[in-house]
Amino acid sequence: MQPPTPTRVASRSAMRHRVGLFAAAAVVLGTSTLWGATSATADDSPTAVPSASPPVEIDANSPGLMLGDGATLGDVRVLDIKSIVEDLSGEERRADTNADITFALQAEVLFGKDSAKLSGAANARINAIAEEIKTQNATKVRVFGFTDNLGSSAHGDVLSKQRANAVQGVLAQKLPSVTFEIRGYGEQYPIADNATEEGRKKNRRVEVSFPRTSGSQS
Repeated sequence: MQPPTPTRVASRSAMRHRVGLFAAAAVVLGTSTLWGATSATADDSPTAVPSASPPVEIDANSPGLMLGDGATLGDVRVLDIKSIVEDLSGEERRADTNADITFALQAEVLFGKDSAKLSGAANARINAIAEEIKTQNATKVRVFGFTDNLGSSAHGDVLSKQRANAVQGVLAQKLPSVTFEIRGYGEQYPIADNATEEGRKKNRRVEVSFPRTSGSQS
């Protein structure tokens, strides 16, 4: 007998491979499937997705859902939502809540460097805020000054108060019947990171805030 040729060897090897696959398939499918018996159900598979269960009925009269004796519901409260709008240059920002409106003007818009003297463009900015105060019929207005953390804390306190006074002086001309609260906080209460000049620029500011008495948030 002649030895098998390479072609015949490859064919026999492929046949043995197919037989092996067929045997493996028989093990996976199970003898019941191979011999025509009922195939495995979803419950036989650990990964089968169970059928959806009916919704749980809730008894509205269940004692567990009732308030205890003497208990009452709390007062209805409206959440205070804050909206902040800042112009592209970052020179002015407006923060609105259900209760208050706050304008923040960067010091560079209003004053020269390390100065409390108002610039020529300052009046127009401050007068626009005065018109909003009139619209809201506010009778009490807070004017607070702030600086960055450069220089001494004492100098920042004095400068921020002087700048708040300057802004209040313009507002008072337009709003003679308004009561003002004026404070200088210096480097306290920063709104940005003092580690960068961009952040320090935002912290050098004067804020004008007053109660919202009419209208909705912008």
